[in-house]
Amino acid sequence: MGLAFEPRLYEELDADERPSLLEALVPVFGMLVFLGVGIVVYGLDPQFPLFWGITFTGLFSRYWLGISWADLYDGITDSLHMGIQVILIMFVVYALIATWVAAGTIPSLMYYGLDLLTPTIFLPITAVLASIVTFAIGSSWTAAGTLGVSFIGIGAGLGIPAPMTAGAILSGAYMGDKQSPLSDTTNLAAAVTNTDLFDHVNAMRDSSLVAFGIAVVLYAVLGVQASGNIPVGRIAEIQGALTGSYAISVLTFAPLIITFGLALYGVPALPALGAGVFAGAITSVVMQGTAFGAVWSIAQSGTSPSTGMELVDGLLASGGMIGGAWVVTIAIAALSLGGMLERAGILAVLAHHLGRLSRGVASLTGVTAVSAVSMNVLAAEQYISIVVPGITLRNLYEEQGLQSENLSRAIESAGTTTSALIPWNSGALFMAGTLGVGTLEYAPYYFFGLLSPLVLLLMGVTGWQITYQSGAAPDDAGDRPGSPSSTDD
Repeated sequence: MGLAFEPRLYEELDADERPSLLEALVPVFGMLVFLGVGIVVYGLDPQFPLFWGITFTGLFSRYWLGISWADLYDGITDSLHMGIQVILIMFVVYALIATWVAAGTIPSLMYYGLDLLTPTIFLPITAVLASIVTFAIGSSWTAAGTLGVSFIGIGAGLGIPAPMTAGAILSGAYMGDKQSPLSDTTNLAAAVTNTDLFDHVNAMRDSSLVAFGIAVVLYAVLGVQASGNIPVGRIAEIQGALTGSYAISVLTFAPLIITFGLALYGVPALPALGAGVFAGAITSVVMQGTAFGAVWSIAQSGTSPSTGMELVDGLLASGGMIGGAWVVTIAIAALSLGGMLERAGILAVLAHHLGRLSRGVASLTGVTAVSAVSMNVLAAEQYISIVVPGITLRNLYEEQGLQSENLSRAIESAGTTTSALIPWNSGALFMAGTLGVGTLEYAPYYFFGLLSPLVLLLMGVTGWQITYQSGAAPDDAGDRPGSPSSTDD
């Protein structure tokens, strides 16, 4: 995935184009009110509360800030252009899941997984396997949309609540994504901060391992508490329901092997997932005897199996490409709102004023984290959470004598990882829709996403892993005397 436009910076705005801080906060406050009233008070889905926010932001920007309708439309267009690949991937993944269910790929993974895994070790093993797969292919979305769906089914069979399983999947997926040189967000964070890619990866390694290590331990503890006693014969009953409706075989893993093989070969996520849909369709025809036309109807409309066991029917039910429309409408609304906020200069003003709060390494690290999370909330897109703070705060890191990898690490630790915690962010929409677990349900168990920003803040306070430019010292950088640091040779 890539970024389709360069957001405007505070310095690039003419004086008469810059909203004041108070003016910039008005649409932000309005959006939060609309979302709170619509979702919390009236129980609405996010689409129309976001639409209210778009309307309010548009009217405020046009008649108070003086932004033309044409400029606002351009902002929406640019934001949607940036997000079009995300939208296409959402549609393709929903079709992929349906064809993989019909092909027996996901049912077979569930069947064999129930034989190999136990309730006690399931959660930590899930997190570790998800991290390894994501590191290898460089895409957290691909890993979650393929293996992640199977893990949800296996966990249900073992008596593990779906939100816990989803949290373990996300922790592993984002850990692997942050460490993979194939990841688009990893490359983007290095690019916007002028950091060598492998310097960036190395800078993230220790802090990521700390956060992930704690998460795995927590999953091990959680697994012991959550597993309980599986009713006698339950696993056999689930496996019987699967074998009664699908031809269970390792041959049905062909779509999985093809998709991951293409990803390992360097094929981008969208064509690799698209190939997975075709592979699933062919496998469904060959292994399950499904008619060719029926396979594509399944890809479009989803699956509704009748295995004779309600639990299995629910796990294997999917919405197909049409089912993805609900998620996509939220993504389009959120991206549109973010585009208007960017074009009106509101994001640039907020980032600029946040940057002015920094007085040393600890505060600068905190400001970077807040900036990244704020962009995830306001622009609903993890790429903006990387690009805006990365470009806006770059000079502040240089002024304090800090190496650029301190900034690249900070925007990934607080931006990429937290995108799945914001319900209307494209990352959270994808994960919740794909795994079938609401964002607020899995959020308490997404330990890596919660711990990664906290470890980052601890680094800023203690000076651990903070690196300085040659000739710079902590005191020169405006930090307190005696702060631990490491200086590159």
